[in-house]
Amino acid sequence: MAKRLWIAFAILFLCAGAASAQDAKTVLQTAQKAMGDVGSIQYSATGHLNSFGQAWVPGADWPVTNLTSYTKTIDYGAKAAKEDLIHSEPNPMVKGGGRPFAGDDRQQNLVSGPYAWDMPGSAPIPQLGAAAERQLQIWLTPHGFLKAAMESNATAKKEAAGTVISFAYGKYKIEGTVDAQNLVTKTDTWLPNPVLGDMLVETTFSGYKVFDGVKFPTTIVQKQGGSTTLELNVSSVNANPGLNMSVPEAVIAATAPAIKVESQKLGDGIWFVAGGSHNSMVVEFPTYITVIEAPLGEARSLAVIAEAKRLVPNKPIKYLINTHSHFDHSGGVRTYVAEGATIITQEMNAAFYQKAWAAPRTLAPDNLSKNPRKAEFLPVKEKYVLTEGDRTLEIFHEAGSMHNGGMLLVYFPKDKIFEEADDYTPDLPQLAAPSGIRPPVFMANLMKEIQLLKLNPVTVAPMHGIVVPFSELQKAAASGKG
Repeated sequence: MAKRLWIAFAILFLCAGAASAQDAKTVLQTAQKAMGDVGSIQYSATGHLNSFGQAWVPGADWPVTNLTSYTKTIDYGAKAAKEDLIHSEPNPMVKGGGRPFAGDDRQQNLVSGPYAWDMPGSAPIPQLGAAAERQLQIWLTPHGFLKAAMESNATAKKEAAGTVISFAYGKYKIEGTVDAQNLVTKTDTWLPNPVLGDMLVETTFSGYKVFDGVKFPTTIVQKQGGSTTLELNVSSVNANPGLNMSVPEAVIAATAPAIKVESQKLGDGIWFVAGGSHNSMVVEFPTYITVIEAPLGEARSLAVIAEAKRLVPNKPIKYLINTHSHFDHSGGVRTYVAEGATIITQEMNAAFYQKAWAAPRTLAPDNLSKNPRKAEFLPVKEKYVLTEGDRTLEIFHEAGSMHNGGMLLVYFPKDKIFEEADDYTPDLPQLAAPSGIRPPVFMANLMKEIQLLKLNPVTVAPMHGIVVPFSELQKAAASGKG
């Protein structure tokens, strides 16, 4: 009897799955007929482009820039896309990271099959690792979603907002809602993020109009991590424009560079660890190691941890000082938790990290998700001093920062070394242009804090750029360039 019941349940389950797939196919075909079937599409818009992961304080919206020109061209059959945009800063400037920049910032972002690259000028810049997300963005558009779902083993589920169509695209899950008018009103997927884990990417479409024989939304809003990253007011659409694009040889030949760590001794037991776009510092205490900054992600943090243990063998990493919560500076913090370190950060960040780190990490498991342990925090309000033996390190909250409300500064009173992040970026010598221009208000506030705190630095160790004498910061602040 039990065996017969199990067989009956199995048949019922299979029938339900087949019916769901059949329903999905019917819904997709009807929607494609209503919206129009295109092989390629081009749409132009204005709106806003926001700086993901760069909120002024944890949990706030991503800082906004004005999108004065935006055109995206997609060839669905070729799995290729080109995104051309111009954006500029609002006036007055907003608080947060991901900027500032002077005038108009022009970008051209491209993807073709497994290759992604940018064209800021005449020479392509390979974007290794970006192709998967840019490909995914093709299938999150209304017509792209229908095409990808039609080619997949999609399933359908009725909900109040319409029919939700779900399918797998490689390791990614994509969902989309088709409403009663047979229009795609929403698409969802999840991307791995070192801070947020399996991060929801939600795109909504509204205000459909007929353009060039196809129905297309006039308003597109994409949210990542719960806050808007892109807002488009579509003004024109071209159906089947094609996309004549070839992958540059330099992009095809590009390979991922090995992670480099380049240590520079600044004082007895103090090292500046560079080797990329972001820097860290390693500090030896009598019985332990402190590391300042864990940028980008786990791979970078593992390399810095290995270097710290080479520089200072047989001592544990007891503390990691996190200067601020921007994702490019906090993406590797979890790696230090897995290492057993206590995280020193401004007090506003601890609750945010605890909540963010509780999210699932199925798309890109890291060391902490594989071997969970409780994160220990040492929250800083305005000042905290680490001292052991003859080593003293002072940590200050930078009041008045326009870049991040929880910014921490580090000062070594004996060695007169001053660490800062993002307020001042000395030029990298191998670059023809500055690695990052900071507005006068950033450096002015930094100089004011140094004076109020009565610090007397001789050397500046920035978390972007190169180590320079403090006199260089003084000159940059006076000229307003740095």
